[in-house]
Amino acid sequence: MLTAPSQLIERNLDVFDNTPTLFLNHEDDAMALEFAMAERPVTALSFDYQHHQQLQRLQSPVLFSHFGTQLPETAPQSYEQVVIYYPKAKALAKYLFALAASYLTPNGMLWVVGENKSGIKSLAKQLPDAFAPAIKQDNARHCLLFSAVCSAPVPMPPLKDWVNHYTVQTPQGELSMSILPGVFSDKRLDKGTELFLEHLPELKGRVLDFGCGCGVIACVAKKAYPDIELECVDINAMALASTKMTLERNQIQAKVYPSNGLQQVEYGLKAILSNPPFHDGLNTSTSVAMEFIRLSKQKLKRRSLWQIVANGHLPYADAIATHFGQARVIADNGKFKIYQQIQS
Repeated sequence: MLTAPSQLIERNLDVFDNTPTLFLNHEDDAMALEFAMAERPVTALSFDYQHHQQLQRLQSPVLFSHFGTQLPETAPQSYEQVVIYYPKAKALAKYLFALAASYLTPNGMLWVVGENKSGIKSLAKQLPDAFAPAIKQDNARHCLLFSAVCSAPVPMPPLKDWVNHYTVQTPQGELSMSILPGVFSDKRLDKGTELFLEHLPELKGRVLDFGCGCGVIACVAKKAYPDIELECVDINAMALASTKMTLERNQIQAKVYPSNGLQQVEYGLKAILSNPPFHDGLNTSTSVAMEFIRLSKQKLKRRSLWQIVANGHLPYADAIATHFGQARVIADNGKFKIYQQIQS
């Protein structure tokens, strides 16, 4: 089933050129395939590993799917048409517009589609100088579709130019975080993670930071317990790139890789740590965290540790009780709770 933004593209297929097209930040549906089958070959770049996996299964001679912050060098680097799905984070929108401007040919066409509540209504004020004023093409399904001509391609600034930094004080010294656009808590340490770090457990063996974000939990854990075998996973390409930058900045070694939930994580963990994500696009969702709880037991060795921090109002206790036994809260500041379980 197509998402609402994709339905808006579908009903306007006749206004798109029949030319190779780049999809940026596409959603979890098969719109790119439908677009490609209408004699418009598509290269898709996803920042979401699950969305990439879904499209990769449909890959064909007219459809190519990639995951990352930019296209690999092996992919075509120039397109007459780029389609952007407007993101939740405006900071990421700025990055996507710059990316599109670097891939478009002179006088190439940019298309931007998104839900009305996403921030797309102010698109005209957001586009960089490389684009002519945006033109509204359609308004339906509570979504908007805009087009804008790219006057000339502009080189993409290196990834390091998009990074924000903040510091975290630990008993082992100061750590510096690197945060790219669209990554959670991009200006300062969030209060939930701060509470988690105040109750960092004793760690040994293989330790996983699930939903690693910018890598703050991972870095603090490794500084406190240098002998652990640290792994960091996230579904988001910008988060993984942020974690890699943070680790390098603090001279910390870890294995960093994409995972759709815990599907790509091997069995044998001695600890799982997380401030689990609870957003799916523009909507609050606990489905990712619920599946994470279920699969955690399958990845942990016996007598291993599982600890997360979550907003107090989110209904994790029942799911934890279902899979681990009674939920054990080791800290509660009125807004956030820390759940800690020991795998039997």
